[in-house]
Amino acid sequence: MVTTVDGFSGFSVDDVPAALAFYRDALGLDARENDMGGLELHVGSTRVFVYPKPDHQPATFTVLNLVVPDIDAAADQLAGAGVELARYAGMPHDERGIVRGTATGQGPDIAWFTDPAGNVVAVIGA
Repeated sequence: MVTTVDGFSGFSVDDVPAALAFYRDALGLDARENDMGGLELHVGSTRVFVYPKPDHQPATFTVLNLVVPDIDAAADQLAGAGVELARYAGMPHDERGIVRGTATGQGPDIAWFTDPAGNVVAVIGA
């Protein structure tokens, strides 16, 4: 067994200033530059390291899940910030782009979007 004292997650982007503006200004997260040329996001008690990678390829999976108290309000706030929700073939999105899993017992209410680097981010209703 490995003894740990802390943990964090991370993902890459191709443009740190664009990522900072997106995560801080569009999403309203506590996002700041760090001394390693990347960003540190604080989401509740979770830290996320966002690092520059010149040959970055967008993740094809969700790199960050943001739990929100009201997914409809979050969808409105995202739209107001110019963030378009993604729609995936075969998923039962409603007219807003939200998959309503709680109504069918098929999981949480969730919606996805991409950051400026093309990474997939989700908002999930609490």
